[in-house]
Amino acid sequence: MTKKALRAKYKSLRQQLSANEVDDYSIEIANQLLTLDIWNHSFYHIFLTIEEQKEINTDFILNILAGKDKHIVISKSNFEDYSMSHFLLTDSTKIKKNKYGIPEPVDGIEINPSQLEVVFIPLLAFDKIGHRVGYGKGFYDRFLANCKPETIKIGLSFFEPDDSIFEASENDIKLDYGVTPNQVFEF
Repeated sequence: MTKKALRAKYKSLRQQLSANEVDDYSIEIANQLLTLDIWNHSFYHIFLTIEEQKEINTDFILNILAGKDKHIVISKSNFEDYSMSHFLLTDSTKIKKNKYGIPEPVDGIEINPSQLEVVFIPLLAFDKIGHRVGYGKGFYDRFLANCKPETIKIGLSFFEPDDSIFEASENDIKLDYGVTPNQVFEF
């Protein structure tokens, strides 16, 4: 399938999920993450949920990270150049939704992407070899290009991987793991 077709398919499938299904699947994804050997690092980047898009509820993962006393990093989007700035999430971090409904830090302690060791990635779809499809603006492609090559990249999805993404290019940064409510895919 093309990226455009995959976006349409998985946006539609997500919109069909009930609020209870979103929460149940989100808990199952968080539990799957606990089986991975990723918890010996310090800096973890995570996205904050866009509820209107029925994204994975990352509150459960945030609770795990806080419980393990990890440095949690969240982003603020710049829609002029499709880049992101990254900030340490602290007790005093103020979160505000931008005009696109994305919860973001107002300001804070800025973190360089090269400091990040694990990145949880929102996506609409992924395939069986680790290619991913997001919303199409390239925010995460630009962001991941500035991370260290050994940064662990974990895509989170309510749905199993698609067979293949026809438009994937050699320049696309692939996932190391794809995590669904039912299983973990390692690439």
